[in-house]
Amino acid sequence: METISRKLARFTAGLDYEDLPGRAVAEAKRFLIDSLGCAVGGTQTHDARIMRTFIEEEGGRAESTLIGTRKKVPASWAAFYNALVVRALDYNDIYWKADPSHPSDILPAALAVAEKIGSGGKEVLLGIVIGHELEMRFCEAAEPGIRERGWHHASLTGFVSPLVAGRLLGLSEDQLVNAVGISGCHTLTLGTVAAGNLTMMKNTVDPIATWQGTLSALWAQRGYVGPEAVIEGKEGLFHCLGEKWLPEKLTGGLGESFKIQDCSMKFFPTEALTHSPLSAALQLRAEHDIDASKIESVEIRTVARAVDILCDPTKYKPTSKETADHSLPYCVGVALADGVVTPASFEEKRFKDPALLALVQKIKGVADPEIEKTFPKLYRCDMSIKMSDGTVHKTRVDYPKGDPRNPLTETELETKFMGLVGDVLPPGKAKEVVAIVAGLESEKTLGRLMDAMVARG
Repeated sequence: METISRKLARFTAGLDYEDLPGRAVAEAKRFLIDSLGCAVGGTQTHDARIMRTFIEEEGGRAESTLIGTRKKVPASWAAFYNALVVRALDYNDIYWKADPSHPSDILPAALAVAEKIGSGGKEVLLGIVIGHELEMRFCEAAEPGIRERGWHHASLTGFVSPLVAGRLLGLSEDQLVNAVGISGCHTLTLGTVAAGNLTMMKNTVDPIATWQGTLSALWAQRGYVGPEAVIEGKEGLFHCLGEKWLPEKLTGGLGESFKIQDCSMKFFPTEALTHSPLSAALQLRAEHDIDASKIESVEIRTVARAVDILCDPTKYKPTSKETADHSLPYCVGVALADGVVTPASFEEKRFKDPALLALVQKIKGVADPEIEKTFPKLYRCDMSIKMSDGTVHKTRVDYPKGDPRNPLTETELETKFMGLVGDVLPPGKAKEVVAIVAGLESEKTLGRLMDAMVARG
């Protein structure tokens, strides 16, 4: 019987840019500009600075650019670093069906390999579509979700990134099968990286999976061989992660339509399950001119996993940016206090503010069985805010801004991009990046794009 790896490899090797419908190309450009905005903004984070210094000291062949610099490093290191900065602010895309993932964590593999071999915009757009397609399929195939089994979704990314990097390298079907086998042998990631007090590793494990996928493709190109039945075979992915899997979700109907159009963009730089509650909080604040200092209590009725992940005791007094942006009470508290939620909302001086922390203690998440029944078709949240005078304000949000049913407009997307890069890039360069991405299929190399993202100073 033909293996899943081979079916995915055949699809990947056989798909060309000319096979893509206009909608898929347009969405690839939207997710690329969104991801590049996150990346440029992410270069200013502490973890990015640490890793950039480390990689530069490691040295190696000058092949691919570290975003925000003119420094070129080996392609695998560029894939890793650029994925890290895309992810650093927790502001890049999200797909959540049976299991969550951030497909744009993989697109730096396409960028890095394209630079290494001198490919252009069409190849990158093709790689983005493939990466979103296969990552989203893995999410749907993991039923009821790998988080419930104690694993992180980076475990899935390691099976997709070698296909994206391999397609950009022009690997054959057999070589792609080997790349998946090589990467799959060491891709499983413990769920502890997103539990309790979060650390820098929360944003690092997916970039590691992108890095190892790029390396695996480069090894396969040189003739290295990996196990073919690494997904469904004896002691493969399905066996190791246990529970139920839906393999037909991985391979059924490949190429008939493209899932990238079903992926969400983030309107807030926070964990995805906070987004409906944040939309509800900001809506109530605006409608009723709520004074946060006069709030007596806030009840958020949502799905059980949101309460489990985002409302445990560590989330009521965050000690890191990563914990704060994965805290439902903190995120809602800062929204009610400030009226906006931006990357600045998760700076240490903000999440240690005593007045804000006092408000956070008044916010409670409640798992609602009726809401659970509608997830993930809906991302419903019921919110009730009780004021000190006894007044109660209520609302319900079924899905947040950024969901495909309520997408960011072109103006909103550009505003998000400009807000992320405005203080980093030299004057005029932000609009240049937008223009280059808009016509990316005409770019013969990525030189102009990478040059336009060099930080000022």
